[in-house]
Amino acid sequence: MFRLIWIASVYTRYFLRRYMPTNIALDAIRTRRGLKWGIPAMLLGVPYLYAASIVRVLLDNGAPGWLNLLVLLFIWNAMKFAIMGPISLVLLLRVRIYEAADRRRMRKQQTDSVVYARAESVG
Repeated sequence: MFRLIWIASVYTRYFLRRYMPTNIALDAIRTRRGLKWGIPAMLLGVPYLYAASIVRVLLDNGAPGWLNLLVLLFIWNAMKFAIMGPISLVLLLRVRIYEAADRRRMRKQQTDSVVYARAESVG
């Protein structure tokens, strides 16, 4: 029984990760090219919160109770985008620090090889 639940959760996660638009957008933001879009993507949380408030008003006016699931979904998606902004900023800073260190290392190797070549040609 435990194995069946485990497998069902793995397939559900795979499906949601692959086909849900917010997960696709967040995966694109996590790439090197997409890290710069993390802070602007935080603004995508605003429409989700607005949609959640609209559905909440509908619920207060007598809509079916299952719409509470939509409210939770909208709030969850808004939180995902709100959290991804600062995370992408930290990831972008880390990547840029590593890239700067690589550039310094490459320049040092190039200058060392030029100095070594000159020393061999002189000696």
